[in-house]
Amino acid sequence: MASVVYNEFKRASAAGEIDLDTDDIWLRLVMSNTTCDTENDAIAFLDDFTTIDVCDEANYVDKALVNEAVNKDDANDRAEFDADDVTWTALGVGTRTTVGVLVYKFVATDADHVPIAYVEFSGAVTHDGTNFTIQWNAEGILQFG
Repeated sequence: MASVVYNEFKRASAAGEIDLDTDDIWLRLVMSNTTCDTENDAIAFLDDFTTIDVCDEANYVDKALVNEAVNKDDANDRAEFDADDVTWTALGVGTRTTVGVLVYKFVATDADHVPIAYVEFSGAVTHDGTNFTIQWNAEGILQFG
């Protein structure tokens, strides 16, 4: 497994169809049976994935990013997309471990949501009813060089 920036996002971003600053960007936790880490070709919408394997823990819901920002990093010759860290409150035990998060442009349904990236966790996570927080890298969620 590895993190992925989806080809459809690259195309849509270049065409001006996705604006990370102003569009509604959401997160979906995925479990160990996901194919979001291996599928990219022919994926245009979330329902194109063979298996998303959405987190089934108690108290789980997809979350909207807050305070999204795209910044220029002259020292590293790139742009960086960032947002506030995200917390799920009292995330219960699920049927499998959580392995990563799917970042997507929220539209209306999975048939319309556009995948942006899959961000793999450093290790599989087993939830136990405590809060679960994704603390983004200090250099942002995504970097464009």
